Amino acid sequence: MSVDNEIVGSIGHGIVVFVGIAQRDSEKDAFYLADKVCKLRIFADAASKFNLSVSDVCGQVLAVSQFTLLADTRKGRRPSFTEAASPDQAEALFILFVNCIRETGLHVETGRFQKHMIVEICNDGPVTISLDSKDKLL
Repeated sequence: MSVDNEIVGSIGHGIVVFVGIAQRDSEKDAFYLADKVCKLRIFADAASKFNLSVSDVCGQVLAVSQFTLLADTRKGRRPSFTEAASPDQAEALFILFVNCIRETGLHVETGRFQKHMIVEICNDGPVTISLDSKDKLL
């Protein structure tokens, strides 16, 4: 990942996590999603079954703050981002999310908050999964 032609984040084997933070999100959501990201079994075992997590494979995490995930495209042709958290709220929760993952011992790289980033991904799979903390079972 680069900003202004400078590499600011790079990982080896692991996952890229695009993080969209909504106005209604809280610290609880950051804790929940960090735990889910670390433990979600999305890596294949020897039998080619999704049985291993990024933690199990000693993978790395590239976390990218991405407010555009909150785009509302239901009306008109221009997306609305009114559900996205304010930059201050989003940055605080993004930092908390990243720190929660780091506390597990995983290596985490990030971009630069509120900067135009060029993200290059070699998607081995491809496996793309959407997680929303509001979808959790109670």
